[in-house]
Amino acid sequence: MRIVFMGTPDFAVPSLEAVLDAGHTVELVVTQPDRPKGRKKTLTPPPVKEAALLRGLPVEQPERLRGSETAARIAELKPDLIVTAAYGQILPKAVLEVPRLGCINVHGSLLPRYRGGAPIQRAIMNGETVTGVTIMYMAAGLDTGDMISVVEVPIADTDTSGSLFEKLTAAGAKLLAETLPAIEAETVEAKPQNNDEATYAPNLTREDERIDWRLPARRIYDQVRGLSPMAGGFTVWNGEPFKVWGCSPVKRGVSQAEPGTVLSASDEGILVQTGEDALLLTTIQPAGKKAMPAAEWLKGARLAPGTVFGEGGGEREGAES
Repeated sequence: MRIVFMGTPDFAVPSLEAVLDAGHTVELVVTQPDRPKGRKKTLTPPPVKEAALLRGLPVEQPERLRGSETAARIAELKPDLIVTAAYGQILPKAVLEVPRLGCINVHGSLLPRYRGGAPIQRAIMNGETVTGVTIMYMAAGLDTGDMISVVEVPIADTDTSGSLFEKLTAAGAKLLAETLPAIEAETVEAKPQNNDEATYAPNLTREDERIDWRLPARRIYDQVRGLSPMAGGFTVWNGEPFKVWGCSPVKRGVSQAEPGTVLSASDEGILVQTGEDALLLTTIQPAGKKAMPAAEWLKGARLAPGTVFGEGGGEREGAES
């Protein structure tokens, strides 16, 4: 088949390679523009662009696909199929209607659950124990098209979004390779999604990173690992952001301590009261510093039992120790 591939992050690279390794011709790769990255804001190409150039493939990076020269270029190419994987833009109707075999998407969830841009992170943040990859025909709505194939992937209790990302990346590329022959032979039996079962996974915001100590320790643990290694969770200590990169829930029973109260600070880490049980902070990042083991930071920091994390958090007297 003659294919136009559209994708941006690392998640999409193995899918691009699966298309090529299956012997299909990629006429064009479409990805997002280069973006500033890191503290020095160095202009950095997306992983799909780097992979495409290594394979000698033509690449275009429209800021907005709708009405662009790239959209016109796709119409001129008249590909048999468009394959997308975490491209990051909604395809306009004019593009969806170009390929004779349609447009398919490699989506990192078990549709119709977790439609949207952050399905991997939010599955972990919500405490799910299984997720997967769905290959679907693209439609005008957000991840609403008919499902072609699906594979389940378990979520381990220790998975972060980073480790789950790797599992789903591999699973998605394998599933795509297994699905392409049926698409080429036009023998696909796609299944409509049940919209009544749909849930959504909107892109993450800064507010998603804020720790609410009133929640159970397990919920906060899931939040932090779902946000790691890209963002982590954060609270406030002495008026400054205080990031949490690693933690674990600790059963503690009933406590009169206010949620957010530091119960102890030791070589094991910082034990903090939550709405249910306690949370042991093991890897943290105070404002202006690098991420480090909590035990290392405690060697030079004063964090007495009774300190309260949260808005305006700081030391106070009389809290439970």
